Amino acid sequence: MRGTTEVEDLLRRHAPQVLGALVRRYGHFDAAEDATQEALLAAAAQWPAKGVPDNPRGWLIKVASRRLVDALRAEEARRLREEKVAALTPRDAFTAPPPGADRAPSEDDTLSLLFLCCHPDLSPAAQIALTLRAVGGLTTAEIARAYLVPEATMAQRISRAKQRVRGVGFGRPDHWEERLPAVLHTLYLIFNEGYTATSGTALQRAELAHEAIRLTRTVQQLLPEDGEVTGLLALMLLTDARRAARTGPHGELVPLDEQDRTRWDRAAIEEGVALVTRALARGPAGPYGLRAAIAAVHDEAPSAQATDWTEILGLYDVLVRRVPGPVERLNRAVAVAMVHGPSAALAELDRLEGESAAGHRLDAVRGHLLERAGDPAGARGAYESAAAKTLSLPERRYLEARAARLRS
Repeated sequence: MRGTTEVEDLLRRHAPQVLGALVRRYGHFDAAEDATQEALLAAAAQWPAKGVPDNPRGWLIKVASRRLVDALRAEEARRLREEKVAALTPRDAFTAPPPGADRAPSEDDTLSLLFLCCHPDLSPAAQIALTLRAVGGLTTAEIARAYLVPEATMAQRISRAKQRVRGVGFGRPDHWEERLPAVLHTLYLIFNEGYTATSGTALQRAELAHEAIRLTRTVQQLLPEDGEVTGLLALMLLTDARRAARTGPHGELVPLDEQDRTRWDRAAIEEGVALVTRALARGPAGPYGLRAAIAAVHDEAPSAQATDWTEILGLYDVLVRRVPGPVERLNRAVAVAMVHGPSAALAELDRLEGESAAGHRLDAVRGHLLERAGDPAGARGAYESAAAKTLSLPERRYLEARAARLRS
């Protein structure tokens, strides 16, 4: 008998295969996704107590197919269409494999589903929600909890997303390489929300970060020669390797230069370094590869003082030329401070004024630089401004503590 956690991992691994099998046979992505969720819920309720079937994927496909057929038959207007499709489908084309068999789909369904969930007609928020449900196998309630919104709100978001992609053909779209950046960006956003939550009482939402890594690892296994896919996986592993050291005993934020590096995950660092080395060897690095290289320099330094900030600044120089966004330029300013001093970095921040995408971090970095430059009053004001803007309770407490320390 398997534990609940092991069963949940098994279900999430099979979720896209089950949904893909149903969509290929019946179409109706929205109805097939609902049926798949019902099968996953049934398995989650039965398997921990009764045991996992010999062929879990086959069990899920059978149950989900039965639920879907029942739903389709309830709609009288679609009965003839369903029968016609079933008659034209080869008998064994979508039959679940027998116990013990592990027949792979003719085309990987995980990647096809990711392309579908990241359809250009969907907003980033809808792409994330649909990806977590259809590909990640998370329930609506789980996604709602992760993003701190009511379940009804998340249900509406997912329902609207499914309606937008209704009728979109299943499989890799034409010119699928053009949509791959949207897939990677969606996975990156999911990871970032898990690694540093934008709001709430917890600094991190580990389940989201884990899910982003799992899905990105799947994509990397399917596209092992793509340098940006490999770079993104490396970036996630190298960043998540520090997770245990990022919070103190009461959930308080611990900045990078104060973290206990013995708590970093060395296995994840070794894998991430190997991946980014492989990605960089294939040719010019893309944005994810460059970010991963920066993370690798941090992770390989034995101490904060031993960090090679000159190399990091050089990597940021290349990254900013490729992606001149406010977040990238803000991070580069930190490297400038470490190499050329806080005054040079403060001049860089002045050019970022008015960039709302930098959020509260612009004031937080300004406070740190002013403190280093010997301006405690200015630093205190910047910290207080940053604290007022963030929706993350651990970040707010950290910034308020920095400001309070400068009052004495």
